[in-house]
Amino acid sequence: MKTLYRQGDVLLERIAEMPATAKPVKSKGAVILAAGEVTGHHHAIRKGKVRLYREPDTQASYVEVAEAMALLEHEEHAAISLEPGIYRISLQREYYPQEIRRVVD
Repeated sequence: MKTLYRQGDVLLERIAEMPATAKPVKSKGAVILAAGEVTGHHHAIRKGKVRLYREPDTQASYVEVAEAMALLEHEEHAAISLEPGIYRISLQREYYPQEIRRVVD
């Protein structure tokens, strides 16, 4: 059974291993999984030892949680405790006849 976590427009899917092509992304302080363009509210992990990765060619994103008690937080949603592991980050999209775009939170 897959382990999935959803918080608003962000979905985390636990995967077995980090793709070999994923590269670490430098972050200062909180690890931002999705920035809130409209409200300024971010889906972020502010507590726990975590690291963000991105694949250069596809821009696919991953987060590695190295210890228990990492919290995915957002001002408009309940915090989610993440277990140690590697997660693929997916952002919800919406369809309009003219375009397919990311949901703006």
